[in-house]
Formats: sequence, structure tokens, C-alpha cells
Amino acid sequence: MTADIDSRTSPLAAWTDRLAALAPALTALERPFLTQLTVRVSDPDAVAGMGEALGVAFPADPCTFTRGDGPFGGVEVLWLGPDEFLVVARSEPDPRAPVEDALRAALGSARGAVVDTSAQRTAVSLEGPHVRDVLAHGCAVDLHPSAAPTGTCVQTLLARAGVILQVADAGSGAFTVLVRSSFAEYLAAWLSDACVEYRAALS
Repeated sequence: MTADIDSRTSPLAAWTDRLAALAPALTALERPFLTQLTVRVSDPDAVAGMGEALGVAFPADPCTFTRGDGPFGGVEVLWLGPDEFLVVARSEPDPRAPVEDALRAALGSARGAVVDTSAQRTAVSLEGPHVRDVLAHGCAVDLHPSAAPTGTCVQTLLARAGVILQVADAGSGAFTVLVRSSFAEYLAAWLSDACVEYRAALS
């Protein structure tokens, strides 16, 4: 298992230097290989039980996410739909199996599903003085702090690529973009192009 983990190549491994060159207008950092588990469940008791198992309550409000440090380290739970959530675990070593097992145990006999979708997407953290300007070039969502406070989570299009966009910190302008691995390089190229005018202004 350890050898397999160590030999993985992230979707944006070849873009590390080019993403770093976007600073100071935009800081873009890939956070690959996060544990991502899609959860489908509508039973309130099962939802509450899963939150207790993770140490992080599932979000009750649409288009929001919750986060905290439970028994599996840093965990976020994203609301994707009335009965659909995405559990993202950020601890090391790879916590996929323990988190999945805990969720399945908490689901019990309730109707629902827990599916490992870790390989489906990679995560990119974005922040910097022009992060909202850059995102506005390709996203129709109003990201002003009054409209998208910390904890906001939406499924949307960014430069025509389907993404999950999280507002990690509205005050400092920190965002996380979860993008399908097959679209990751396209999105990285788009970010590089969208940053050109802002990099020139700060040079």
C-alpha cells in the first residue's frame, strides 16, 4: 500500500513551476490525493450518526460545508444536494479506508451509499490579491464576501469546466477548487492566461 501511494503522480505535477509563477497576483497550489467519499443519505439519524463518527457535523444548509479535526484529522463535509455530500479528508497517511469504514458503519441499515471518488478530482488552493478578479473571468458566481461568506460551497462552471468551489476564508480571499483530474491541466492553463494582466500590474 505504501509503495503504491509513494509512486502516484498528481494531475498537475508538471504544472508546479508554472503555477508558482502566478504569484504574487495569485497563489495556486495543488493539494492532490485527498480522500474523497461521496455519500448519498437522506435519513436524519444516519446523517447525524455519520457526523458523530467523523467528529464533524454534516452541513444542514444548502451550498455550505463544515470542517473540523475529528479522529481522522482534518475533515470537511460538503453539501452537494439534498441527499448528497462529499467527505474530504486531509490527514496522512492515506485515511481512505478508515474514514470509509466509519461512514459505512454509521450508515448501518439506513438507505444510502458511500462511494470512494478520490481519484475523480484534484484540489487546487487559490488565494492572493487578485483571486476574485481571476475567478470572475470564468465563473458567474458572486464571490463577494457578502454573497459568499466563509463556508460557502457551490457546484459551478469555471472556464467551462465543472468544479466544486469552496470559500475557505472570505476575509483573506482563500478558495479551494475541486476539479476533475481530466480537466486539471486545462484549468491550470486557463488560470495562467487569466492572470497575465494582474501579474503585469504588480510587476
